[in-house]
Amino acid sequence: MKMPHAIEAKNLTKIYPGGLKAVNKVSFDIEEGEIFGFLGPNGAGKTTTIMMLITLTNPTDGTAKVCGHDIRTERDAVRNCIGYVSQDVAVDDQLTGRENIVLQGRFYHLPKDVLKKRADEVLKLLDLQDRANDKVETYSGGMRKRLDIAGGLIHRPEVLFLDEPTLGLDIQTREKIHEYITRLQREEKMTIFLTTHYMDEADKLCDRVAIIDHGEIKALDDPEKLKSKVGGDIVTLRIAPESKEKAQETIAEIRKQPFFQSLIETQSAPSGMMEQFANVAQMMKKGKLKGIPRGFPQGAGSLGREDMKSWMTRQSNKKSTINGKNVYNIVVKDGATAIPQIFKVAGAIGAGIESISVKRPSLDDVFLAYTGRALREEEGSRMEHLMQAMRMRRMRQ
Repeated sequence: MKMPHAIEAKNLTKIYPGGLKAVNKVSFDIEEGEIFGFLGPNGAGKTTTIMMLITLTNPTDGTAKVCGHDIRTERDAVRNCIGYVSQDVAVDDQLTGRENIVLQGRFYHLPKDVLKKRADEVLKLLDLQDRANDKVETYSGGMRKRLDIAGGLIHRPEVLFLDEPTLGLDIQTREKIHEYITRLQREEKMTIFLTTHYMDEADKLCDRVAIIDHGEIKALDDPEKLKSKVGGDIVTLRIAPESKEKAQETIAEIRKQPFFQSLIETQSAPSGMMEQFANVAQMMKKGKLKGIPRGFPQGAGSLGREDMKSWMTRQSNKKSTINGKNVYNIVVKDGATAIPQIFKVAGAIGAGIESISVKRPSLDDVFLAYTGRALREEEGSRMEHLMQAMRMRRMRQ
């Protein structure tokens, strides 16, 4: 008999007032004991998806089951079987590490004898037993994050949601958190739903990853299979500025060569973001937002939808020009043999090459291939951050 999935999401959709579609028909299954990565930039729909799965906001459409319990009709049962650790560290500086853990356990009404034993277990698991009786105000950032994770484990959840667990931590601390996450899966047989901006983290930890952008899942598979779908080697070619006019002619000729497989296109103005920008303008026009959000032009509240899209396109094109439009990511069969041929093609056309490099596909390249933009920790336009803040404010209402 096949065991039920730890999480089953079917056409999950979340649309906020004003027509903001944060999540659009998202579907996936997560096996018991799996580490599942959920990758996407700020404003992609990661946190909104988690908020629906942990029953803190209702879907507009679709549904999901967590530990076999429906997120709409069995909210208490879902909450009893999950742990959730948010991006922001939620520990009390004036309490000791142990007192923080005990407080979390009391929220779950654990008996005193059970609570003491569990507190000792999770503090030891996260290597905090030696500092358990010290006030958290004396902890480092990494220790606070470990304590936060420990708090999410006190009731032994079947599924643990980790939302950006290593964001802002130094490399050494990130490595320690990676060890703890792996140990939780291996020793506790725990299912872990992990969101992250770090591609190396997802590649290292996750059994499978889903890439989400503009509220839709663009790809879902194990990391190696996703990388293999990109193709062979990736050659990053930068055409010299003085050869800008010949750049397109060079790329057109490269496309005809036997070594060429594909060109990873980049978006200068994602249509989904333009639509959200236009929606925000409409909300301003209707008086649903006070003042002009940072990053918007003066008079944005009086702009029509098409005018707002036009403004965003101009802003996006400016950004593309600053970043350099003459950079191309070319997927080739074999980089070592393709590079001399690329120089030959560019030379025949008279285009200067400023730089060229070759590498095997990474999850960064997978994300770029599926979404048209790179995923970085600092990514997220002003508008994306605004949209995220607006969504979180509505969740708390």
